[in-house]
Amino acid sequence: MTEEASPTEPGFSEEALEAGRLLFAGDATFVMGVVNLKQLPPADRTEVCFAGRSNVGKSSLINALTNRAKLARSSAEPGRTRELNYFDVGEGQLYLVDLPGFGYAKVSRSQTEAWTRLTKSYLRGRPSLRRVFLLVDARRGLMDTDEEVMDMMDKSAVTYQIVLTKVDKLAKGEVDKLASKIAEKLKKRGAAHPVVRMTSAEKGWGMPELRAEIAGLV
Repeated sequence: MTEEASPTEPGFSEEALEAGRLLFAGDATFVMGVVNLKQLPPADRTEVCFAGRSNVGKSSLINALTNRAKLARSSAEPGRTRELNYFDVGEGQLYLVDLPGFGYAKVSRSQTEAWTRLTKSYLRGRPSLRRVFLLVDARRGLMDTDEEVMDMMDKSAVTYQIVLTKVDKLAKGEVDKLASKIAEKLKKRGAAHPVVRMTSAEKGWGMPELRAEIAGLV
């Protein structure tokens, strides 16, 4: 996989890319971990969140996006994010929210159900939430659990966008084919953003574009 733009992934103007760079050039700090909706901070700024299966690379992507090696905690053990983790970006301009990974984790069913309820309630009722970035491992493509989350967001009219992670692990042709296949599926989903973004946290691919995408929502 190389950094060339894909036909399914429109580029940005220099101004948009610069706006994204500036937004993420300042401090990015951990604010709080939320385990119930009563703890949510005031909805006083734009909010975007990252969702995805356990081990999809959410923490690595957030670290790459913010140019911070250890802002979000990565772990070799899937399912370690067990609350809604809030990060402040751009000195009060934006909240990034890291959601608990879905799929599997070494915890009880009751704990998993509690995370699921918290996440669903957050997604349905957060007025300042502008977009959910649903991360999908390029090596695996859309899985049943991803489709279930997409179904829920479609019903709740929560705007979401697919972001492929770990695209450096595949040939460019394979990634383009997968992105085109997913983009075709998204045409049938009312709340889905039509553009599929392609990223590699390890290589830094797609970060300027994703920053520009987010800056456009602020």
